[in-house]
Amino acid sequence: MNDPTSLDAIGLFRALAVRDLSCADVMSAYLDRIEAVNPAINAIVSLRPRDELLAEARAADIAGFRGALHGLPIAVKDLVEVAGIRSTHGSPIFADHVPAKDDLVAARLRAAGAILIGKTNTPEFGLGSHSYNPVHGVTRNPYELSRTAGGSSGGAAAALAARLAPLADGSDCMGSLRNPAAFCNVYGFRPSFGLVPRDPVGDLFFSQIATEGPMARTVRDLALLLDVLAGPVAWDPHATQPQRSFLHGLDGPHRARRIGWIGDWNGYYPVEPEVLSMCETALKTFGDLGIEVEAVTPDFDAERLWHAWLALRAFANAGGKRALYEDPKTRAQLKPELIWEIERGLAVSAIETYDASVVRSSWYAAAAGLFDTYDALVMPSAQLFPFDAGITWPASVAGRSMTTYHQWMEIVVPASIAGLPALNVPVGFSASGLPMGMQIIGRRGGDLDVLKIGEAYHQATRWPQRHPPELDPSSVASAP
Repeated sequence: MNDPTSLDAIGLFRALAVRDLSCADVMSAYLDRIEAVNPAINAIVSLRPRDELLAEARAADIAGFRGALHGLPIAVKDLVEVAGIRSTHGSPIFADHVPAKDDLVAARLRAAGAILIGKTNTPEFGLGSHSYNPVHGVTRNPYELSRTAGGSSGGAAAALAARLAPLADGSDCMGSLRNPAAFCNVYGFRPSFGLVPRDPVGDLFFSQIATEGPMARTVRDLALLLDVLAGPVAWDPHATQPQRSFLHGLDGPHRARRIGWIGDWNGYYPVEPEVLSMCETALKTFGDLGIEVEAVTPDFDAERLWHAWLALRAFANAGGKRALYEDPKTRAQLKPELIWEIERGLAVSAIETYDASVVRSSWYAAAAGLFDTYDALVMPSAQLFPFDAGITWPASVAGRSMTTYHQWMEIVVPASIAGLPALNVPVGFSASGLPMGMQIIGRRGGDLDVLKIGEAYHQATRWPQRHPPELDPSSVASAP
C-alpha cells in the first residue's frame, strides 16, 4: 500500500472499506508527516496529543463505519469552535479558549466519522487573506516557504498542499476559500449562500456575505465534503436543501457550452500581467472540453460594487464584534484592521446600508442576465502571486496603490456580494514557481454545474497531483 498521505480522501475511504488500511495506519502516517513537515509551514495548530488520536483511531477500527469521513484525520479551521480543542480565532483574547460544544461544521464532520485532530491556522478573526496572528504566528506557502499561503483559510490550503490532511473545511467572505486555494495549488469552493448553514449566533437575516465551504486536492473530494457540510437546519432562514448528492452528481457529464471570461473587468482591477496570462492559457483547456470561451465585461460599475461591499462588510463586522470593541481591555488586543472595520461599520448610516444592499441587488440581477448567455463566468482568484510572508498586506498591485488592507483581493467581490457559487481551480505556476488559480462562478443554486465544469477541468489538468510541493522532511526544519 502507498503512503496513506499520498491518497486522496476517496482513495483512503476505499482502502479503509476493504481493510487495506486501518484508521490507525492512516492516523499514524498523517501524524508522522505533520511532525516532519508542519514546523516549517505552521499550517496545523493546537494539535491534539498523539496517543489520544491513535487511541481514537483504533476505536474507530473496532466500531466500524460511521459515515463518509470515517477515520479520516481532519484539522478544523480555527474560526470554528471544536469541543475539547483550543479554538483561538487567531486572537489573543481567546488564546486559552477551549469550547465545551462543537459548532455546526465540527459537529457535521464528527458525525460523518472524521477524527478531529486540531485546528488550521487563520488570520485574527479571519480578517485578511494572509494567515498570521499573534497566537500561532504565520502560515507559510508549501511551494515557497518565504511566501504567504493566503487566507483566511491559509492553514487549510497549506495543510492540503503539503499532505498534512486529506480534506479541509474553510470559510469565505472575501475570497477566504478561493485565495489560499489559488496560492497553494488546491481546490476551494465557495458554495451558494445558504447551502452550508450557519450557527444560530447573531444576525441570520440581513448579512449574506460569508459562508463555510470545502477544500481538497480533487473536485470529487471537494464534493464528498460538501455532501457532509450541506443541508438545512431549522434555525437558519436562508438554508437550502441540496437536490441530490454532489459527489454522485459528478458521475454525469458537464453540460456547459459557453463561458464568459471577465478577466480584470476591462482594466478596473489591477492584476499582475503574468496572473492574467496564466489564466488565459488555462482557458484553452475549456476549449479542449468543448466549451467556448468568450471575453465579456459586465455592464455594471465595479466601483459601485466595491463601495457597497465596504459598507456591508463593515456593517457585519461592527455588529458581530462590537462587544469586543466596547470593552477597553479587549479592544487593546484587537488588530488595527478589525478596529478600522468596526469604526467604519459604526459610522455607516441605516440609509447607506440600505443603498449598499440595493447595489448588491442590482448586481445580482445583472449577473443573472449574464447567466442567460453563459454557463459560467471566469476571473482570476487573486490579483497577484503569493507575497512575502513577513508583510501584513500588499501596499500596491501592478503599480496601483491599495487604499485598504483587503483591496488587493477586490476581484473576489462580485461572487461574494451576490452569494454566488465560485470554485478556485489551479492554473499552474509562474516563471518563478508560484501557484495561481482562477475562479469559476455560477448562478446561485448552480453549485453542481460549477463542480461538473471543475471536475472536467481537473481530469484534464490535475495540477495538485502533477505538481505537489517539493518538501523534504529532512530539510524543512531549517526553513525561515
